[in-house]
Amino acid sequence: MSEPPFPPSAPPPPPPQYTAPPAAGSSNRNLMIALSYLWILAIVPLIVEKDDREVQWHAKHGLVLLVVEIVLYAVLGVLSLIPVIGCVAAILPAIVFLGFLVIRIMAIMKAMNGERFLIPGLSDFANRF
Repeated sequence: MSEPPFPPSAPPPPPPQYTAPPAAGSSNRNLMIALSYLWILAIVPLIVEKDDREVQWHAKHGLVLLVVEIVLYAVLGVLSLIPVIGCVAAILPAIVFLGFLVIRIMAIMKAMNGERFLIPGLSDFANRF
């Protein structure tokens, strides 16, 4: 019996994903990251965790998401005052709320796993601060 000249090769490892650096000693890091995406509560991690760059990143993105949501609700409020469009615009806030809720849940889940949820356009804007 002859053996093959080369041993079978193992499959290549999966490409590395971005993972957050280890916590700098903050025992409530996950709580602060979760608060970052809960509407106005995003201000709390922004103020409390000034030394943790990862928490700051998530808090800034949560605040930008909040501002975009408020602006969108204001636009929908103005559109609902127009007689013909008002009927359709009355349903849109509920749809917008569900959409933002899904985005927030996805962002929290990814953040708890040490990843970042990048939202095209919004993340670029939040990175400026």
